[in-house]
Amino acid sequence: MINLDYFKKYKNVYMIGIGGISMSGIAEILTNFGIKVTGSDITDSEIIQNLRNNGIDITIGHNIDAICNADLVVYTAAVKQDDPELVQAKKLNIPTIERKDLVGELTNAFSESICISGTHGKTTTTSMVSVCFLNALLDPTIQIGAILNKINGNYKVGNSDYFILEACEYSESFLKFFPKTEVILNIDNDHLDYFKTFENIKNAFIKFAKLLPNDGFLVLNGDDNNCLDIINHINCKYITYGINNSNCNYVAKNITFKDTGFPEFDVYYNNNFYGHIELSIGGKHNVLNALACIAVCNNYGINFETIKNSLLEFTGANRRLEFKGKYKNCLVYDDYGHHPTEIIATANAIKNIKFNKSWVIFQPHTYSRTKNLLDDFVKALICFDNIIVTDIYAAREINTYNISSKDLVDKINELNKNALYIQNFEDIVDYIRNNVNDNDLILTLGAGTVTEIGPMILKIKE
Repeated sequence: MINLDYFKKYKNVYMIGIGGISMSGIAEILTNFGIKVTGSDITDSEIIQNLRNNGIDITIGHNIDAICNADLVVYTAAVKQDDPELVQAKKLNIPTIERKDLVGELTNAFSESICISGTHGKTTTTSMVSVCFLNALLDPTIQIGAILNKINGNYKVGNSDYFILEACEYSESFLKFFPKTEVILNIDNDHLDYFKTFENIKNAFIKFAKLLPNDGFLVLNGDDNNCLDIINHINCKYITYGINNSNCNYVAKNITFKDTGFPEFDVYYNNNFYGHIELSIGGKHNVLNALACIAVCNNYGINFETIKNSLLEFTGANRRLEFKGKYKNCLVYDDYGHHPTEIIATANAIKNIKFNKSWVIFQPHTYSRTKNLLDDFVKALICFDNIIVTDIYAAREINTYNISSKDLVDKINELNKNALYIQNFEDIVDYIRNNVNDNDLILTLGAGTVTEIGPMILKIKE
């Protein structure tokens, strides 16, 4: 049974930044608990329209008067302490809580919280596990960092003890959680604006693993030595998976790729043949994600046929090497990759697709990441034939790093690669239109607004 003791004391919850990918899911879950939810956001969106359709009253802009009716105010990390609504809540002595703390309370309410973490692959793996649990009729509650077609959104409210969620490491949010099962997909150099050093990142994942109770379950990437080191810090049951490490519990062998770029492979569990798997998403990195999913689902008693059929059914989460359509017989894809490791994985994934030349349109994400990983971005982007870089998407930052997209382009061109800096999206569309050839592949890449370019290309008629 879901333990609602923490939430029973609140009848009216106000959410600042309710349109966020995580906050919107929380809003629906709280509504399902019988709590009246209202909120605000700075801009309207499809997510907000969906919330309104489900009876949640939302203001675009600030609504100080609405705060008076709340007995709890939830806010995101992006909300400043001088936000008028937050100031009003504190003035009225209304309890306030940051989003990550409330998610922690949600994980504590479910007896089987399955938290999927890692620097890369969280959204895809969380989606895979969710599809398997749904097809096994286990009716989980789900929260994902992207749109999953299976649930027509980024969240689903179930009526079981299972809560499947994407556990983000940024600002150590996941240390507020109460997991029963964890997946750690990989540990890489990222979010250095917060963590400062790689050791701090690794230590955060160690602390995350140590949150598991003695009867908990940990799934680790056995191809990642930083993940394997975590074994020395835990007391619970653990399982490893991998491609290169034959000592793992789950190992993928005989990997081949179809003309679509989709892999198929044999899975061995403790050196015994477990079954043959086919995926409907590309990339060797997704073989690893699928192994992590299989390890979780097998531990929860989901039968192989359900896992196999679910993985074949899954065509990817929104913005994960998502096929958008064709222009001039060119394949147009969109991907969320915004870290060098993710870019290389995507570049390797498209190698298994038949095309002529590749065109990448990359939007760096945050000044700090661009500055700290500049040389790594160069090495990743030169995997493509033609490179266009647009302005850095600032997200939460201001440019105190003395860095620009031109710096990235200059370094790429020093290696005699064809890289261009183009600021305006319309100009990028025009350049692509005038320069691509039949059977080329066009990829928009980044975690910001670059996703708008693909549809702009596809909407233009000859």
